[in-house]
Amino acid sequence: MKIINRYLCKNFLGPFVLTFFVALFVLLMQFLWKWVDELVGKGLEIGLLLKLLFYASITLSSMAFPLAVLLASLMTFGNMGERYEIVALKSAGISIRRLMMPLAILSLVISLVAFEFSNEIIPRASVKLRMMLFDIQEQKPAFNIDEGVFYYGFDNYTIRVGKKMPDGETIKDVLIYEHSRHMGNTTVTYAKSGTMKMTPDKKYLMFTLYDGSYWDESAYASNSSPSNRAKYPLTRATFTKQYKRFDLSDFSAIGNNDEELFQSHSTAMSLHQLNNKIDTLKTEIKNLAHGSSNVFFANLYYYNTIVKDDASVDTLTNTRTCDVSKVEQPEIMSQILRRADNMVRSTLFSVRFSYQDMSFRTSYLWSYQIEFFRKFSMSLACLLFFFIGAPLGSIIRKGGIGIPLVITVLFFTLYFAISIIGEKIAKNSPMPVWFGMFLSSFVLFPICVFLTYHATTDSAVLSPDTYTRFVVRLKKIKIFHKKSNENTPTLP
Repeated sequence: MKIINRYLCKNFLGPFVLTFFVALFVLLMQFLWKWVDELVGKGLEIGLLLKLLFYASITLSSMAFPLAVLLASLMTFGNMGERYEIVALKSAGISIRRLMMPLAILSLVISLVAFEFSNEIIPRASVKLRMMLFDIQEQKPAFNIDEGVFYYGFDNYTIRVGKKMPDGETIKDVLIYEHSRHMGNTTVTYAKSGTMKMTPDKKYLMFTLYDGSYWDESAYASNSSPSNRAKYPLTRATFTKQYKRFDLSDFSAIGNNDEELFQSHSTAMSLHQLNNKIDTLKTEIKNLAHGSSNVFFANLYYYNTIVKDDASVDTLTNTRTCDVSKVEQPEIMSQILRRADNMVRSTLFSVRFSYQDMSFRTSYLWSYQIEFFRKFSMSLACLLFFFIGAPLGSIIRKGGIGIPLVITVLFFTLYFAISIIGEKIAKNSPMPVWFGMFLSSFVLFPICVFLTYHATTDSAVLSPDTYTRFVVRLKKIKIFHKKSNENTPTLP
């Protein structure tokens, strides 16, 4: 049996590793398609892109593990069934259940590894990935000034270079518009020639301009009155050499953020951190609800005892409360109603504020709970997919990559769709969060039991030969009826 176990594990691990990286590649392509608009045109280095893809592949690996287990188990048992190895092993007294045992243990190990991976490694990679994506989003497009094209990459400046020499530094016919005063093109600098160089630390772009002019009509444009405009004429100056410096920090903003800004996200926390955060949020929500009710009843109590605290009303009654309808003085009646109206408004504002704060914290609580149970559900999916792929492969007896891949796509699409529905249920319904996150597992479990039972008991319910023989019998019945109708004599 040790030889058979080694043979099964060898046949399983090969397709598993291959399909894991194929699935990871497909998920990475989906990731790139989602973020392509943010990545293109930023002048990112190859090393930076590879680092981004590395962190993205780690975060997406939790979805690649179940896919790889399903396709590998289908291919392993499908190939063995197609080569009649399962039939030979059955004839030797080895059942399907015994064949599935070592691979079931291996799938359990893979699910534990996937759980530990999602609990320890994925949160750290998620922090790095979110930090890099935020930096890339904040980074401006790559610095590139083309000939004869107005460049708007610098804040408050528009630059046009008429001609660039082959050395890449010498420029001709330079025009620079400054908009720092936000009054239009009121400040213009023109130079016949110049040079364009970066500082050694690549933080600034230095323009050295020669034989140019400078116009400034901002003082004239700032006065709307024609009589005042005459007092501020156009300012014009010429120069033989001038320096202009432009900040390039916005073009290389990657790596300037602190990791602590992204560690509060649910995907960046381990199981222990999520549990602590969930407990903290539950306590805060409970305290908010208790404080809101205390404010409401405190204002109600104050309203009921308002007469006692008012000296002008105490002369009417010695009780703690009084019937407002019995107050005859209009000024006292107006004072009581005005205070009551203010208290109602204050209570309503306090309750609304508490409700909004509780709703905000509750949404965060749901997101942390969803991520908490997702770590278990994705790991459990590895085990469930094995008990779908292994019996189904032994039933259909088709190896290769074609039919197993189609079945894998169908089952994973079903699982993914139910997972999305369950996540929406967890967020927007009174159902418990764990029910929504394990909804896909609840749906897959009966399928696992059904397929495993029929595969281990050699049931003919899912055998392709059963339905093939049934179709052949139907054809024979149709041919027989057709011949019998042809031989039946017709009445004149």
